[in-house]
Amino acid sequence: MMKLVYTHENHFIVGNIKNLIEAQNIKVFIKNEFSQGAMGEVSAFDCWPEVWVFDDNDLEAATAILKQSQQSKNIADWVCANCNEKNDPAFEVCWNCNNEAP
Repeated sequence: MMKLVYTHENHFIVGNIKNLIEAQNIKVFIKNEFSQGAMGEVSAFDCWPEVWVFDDNDLEAATAILKQSQQSKNIADWVCANCNEKNDPAFEVCWNCNNEAP
C-alpha cells in the first residue's frame, strides 16, 4: 500500500521534495501532477500535487528526509567578518567580497 509523504500547492517544491527522497533510493511518485485543470470543479486542496512512497516501509525514512530539508531553511544568515555584509546560509563565500563563511 502506498502512503502520502508531502503535499503543497507549488509544483516546484513538490518536485524538489520528490528528488531529495529519490536521491536516497526511495521510490516515490507525484499524484495530482496535472490536476490543476480540475480546479473549480473540485476543491483547490484536492488538486495540489502530492508525493507518495510506493512502499509503506519507506514512509519513515522519506518523512525524515522531508523534515531534514525543512530544518535547513531555519539556519540563520551569517555576517561576513571582512565587510559586514549579511549572507544567506546557502552561501559558502560572501556574495559581496568573496570572503569565506565562518
